[in-house]
Amino acid sequence: MTAVFRWCLPAILVSAVLTLGVAGAQARPDTRAMTCAEASALVAQAGAIVMSTGPATYARFVRDGGFCPLPETTQPSWEITRDNPQCFVGYTCRDKFNEGQGRD
Repeated sequence: MTAVFRWCLPAILVSAVLTLGVAGAQARPDTRAMTCAEASALVAQAGAIVMSTGPATYARFVRDGGFCPLPETTQPSWEITRDNPQCFVGYTCRDKFNEGQGRD
């Protein structure tokens, strides 16, 4: 019975690694494909989430300052959605000591 277990264990581990790899490669939610209400609700529900904002751009949006690392603060973020070219989706985290600039 232990021989069967020894054979199954590597197969189980490989399966788990492949599953995690596929999950990690899933596409981000795209603000341009959602309505304004959907995008802002997603941020509110998740608390913090990375979403695509353009063909090759993305940003991390937060519900409030509690999701920003110290000493960062929030800055309102207005993004393009399917139904609104200037939708308030939530906030981004900004360094409060660098005149509002991001961590770029």
